[in-house]
Amino acid sequence: MKYTAELKKFITGQSIYSGVRIAMAIVIPAVILAYFGLLKEFFLFPLATSFLGMTDQPGPAVRRRNTLIFAVFCFTFVAAFATLLKDFPPLVYAEIIVFAMFFSMIGVYGQRLAAVGSLALVVMAIFVDRHFASGGILKNLLIFAAGCVWYVVVFMVVSKLQPYKLIGQMIGENYLQLADYLRIKAGFYQKEPDYSQLFTQAIAKQVRIKNHQEETRETVFKTRAFVRESTTESRQLMMMFLNSIDLHEKLMTSENDYRKLQAAFGNSSILKEINQFLMTLANEISHIGISMQGGIRAKSRVDLDEKLDHVYDTYYALRNREMNSESLEKFLVLRQILMRLNEVTDEIKNIFSISSQDLKLAKSLSTGLDYEKFIPKQEKLNVKVLFTNVSLESGHFRHAVRITVALLLGYIISRFSFLGIGHSYWILITITAILKPSYSITKHRNLLRLYGTIGGAVAAYLLLHLITNTSVLLFILLSSMILCFSFLKEKYMWAVFFMTVYIFLTFNFLNPGNIDIIFKDRILDTAIAGAIAFSVSYLVLPVWEHTQTADLMKASAKNNSKYFSAVTGKFLGEKFSVEYYKIRRKEAIVSLANLSDSFQRMISDPKNQQRKMEVLHQFVTTSHLITAYTASLSQYSKTKENYPEIDAESWIRKISAELHQTESLLNARKINPEKKQESDLKPEDMVSELLIKRKKELDEQEFYDRRDKNRITRLTELKNIREIFILIYNTAKEQRKVVEDYYRTNQQS
Repeated sequence: MKYTAELKKFITGQSIYSGVRIAMAIVIPAVILAYFGLLKEFFLFPLATSFLGMTDQPGPAVRRRNTLIFAVFCFTFVAAFATLLKDFPPLVYAEIIVFAMFFSMIGVYGQRLAAVGSLALVVMAIFVDRHFASGGILKNLLIFAAGCVWYVVVFMVVSKLQPYKLIGQMIGENYLQLADYLRIKAGFYQKEPDYSQLFTQAIAKQVRIKNHQEETRETVFKTRAFVRESTTESRQLMMMFLNSIDLHEKLMTSENDYRKLQAAFGNSSILKEINQFLMTLANEISHIGISMQGGIRAKSRVDLDEKLDHVYDTYYALRNREMNSESLEKFLVLRQILMRLNEVTDEIKNIFSISSQDLKLAKSLSTGLDYEKFIPKQEKLNVKVLFTNVSLESGHFRHAVRITVALLLGYIISRFSFLGIGHSYWILITITAILKPSYSITKHRNLLRLYGTIGGAVAAYLLLHLITNTSVLLFILLSSMILCFSFLKEKYMWAVFFMTVYIFLTFNFLNPGNIDIIFKDRILDTAIAGAIAFSVSYLVLPVWEHTQTADLMKASAKNNSKYFSAVTGKFLGEKFSVEYYKIRRKEAIVSLANLSDSFQRMISDPKNQQRKMEVLHQFVTTSHLITAYTASLSQYSKTKENYPEIDAESWIRKISAELHQTESLLNARKINPEKKQESDLKPEDMVSELLIKRKKELDEQEFYDRRDKNRITRLTELKNIREIFILIYNTAKEQRKVVEDYYRTNQQS
């Protein structure tokens, strides 16, 4: 069942859809040219199409179109210059310096232009090599430009025919990521869970969810058709995306003190029942995601109410058997967890309702939000931004210098005749593909590139020696091309594997009998490029993750504090603004994910550059918990209920004081003495008195077996609110101590 679901996810996903589109755009004209015996002469046409296709990243259609047009001009310009200068080695070195610096620096304007810059350097590598020098210069440039334009035409046609396809797939992927996150959360209810591993997995998944949500948010909110068109399909998809964001928050609200929970109920069957129900919910969320990717309406496959009733029956049986005055507080916590299950279940049922709704009846779907406030900020195409980054303090500039040095070294080595390198441009292309701004990513991609190349080369070598049927080889070539472009983003090693296979097969069709030479060149070039990229990333102006962590910690602490204030305003009598709250929630989750991502990358840095790893890990963990606990508290801010029994003002001042002290320490500001005093406030809640009263009732055998899963007692709510305040305070206090230790050890060293 698991493998079937994984196959469906892959078949309906945007990766395979994009892979097929790029492959077909390459293959169709190639087949036509081959039919007329012109493929060798016009080989630059499908090659240009493949380059442009790789710059086509998910996003708003207008931005994708503009990026593709910009790429056409960049690629043609680079191809022209490289062709004209290829016979003048001194000028080639100057060309490499200028192009490498410029096309690496344009990454300051975002990932889309960074991709264009990388592919522009690949074009340069191709055209400085003499393999592509045959024929007239003008003719080659026109063929190459035509291949680029052809992909733009394909993109425009597909976008017009299926305007909502990409957005549906991206939203579907969002649900699939949430399903994986819920499966991780379900692990905490297993018997003897590995807490450390599960927390690490949860934080890593949060990073992936954040990155994908940012891409999806830009596509959804920036697409003119979504914001301004009145089509019911666009409204429906918009609601599905916004509901996925709300579902993400509800999943975060299920954060608990799992160790206490296991100690209290680990020997009973209730935690196992909760685990199984969460897995059922995760499978239903996956079903929603797969359905959205496939463009079909999702309908629930199981009766969630019946499954939830079974969990409640287990709970009631346990409660009636074991609840007394001593175990009351433990059962109040468990009852609150079940209430959260109730809310998540209702949210999923609501999503199914929206997904399966008749489009004719969906005209009333509306959000009332100002979408512009949720769009990720991007650098404007201002020349000043580029010049501002021409500094050793800029990570973009340092990366550009590394790329330039590596390409110069690669070109110099490729000119050594004693090495007998037949396809020297592969060295420059591999350097461009491997060398990334982060040392850890460069190191990781280096290994993946090497493994994928060796595996693909061996596989292609065997295929060409064992299979002689041209039709079979063509089928393998097409399949490899589709899989290469499909895996390029998520599974880089497999992308390189299939890329190597289709490159070998392509060269064999163009020049049969050279398989041994191609095999040697491919392995040798990859090894040389890998060694250059690794050495340069380590030695030339490296940017280590520990130099970034201070700013990321500041951002996380600041946004968590803002998120807490937005959530607790209602407890102080302020009006609750849904839009303001959602903006603060987004900022807190994004900054937490950025910090977590940096920590994960630091693990791959050299040991001598892994500074204060334990302290940073504690800060990441406490930040994650503060965000999750605040999300739990937010459920009570959205209701019309007031909770005068809770001394909310004292709790908020107490917690805010700890958060403020952490911010002050991170920003090297003197801590306000008043904040230290506020941190020691003792809230005067009535919850303890109510608990004592209820325990007395239980001792006097005043117990009522009420079985209404939608009803939750006032005491349960009050106990949970106070428990959340305690958890946030304790975690904020722990984080403040972590930061104090962090700066104390820094000063000592």
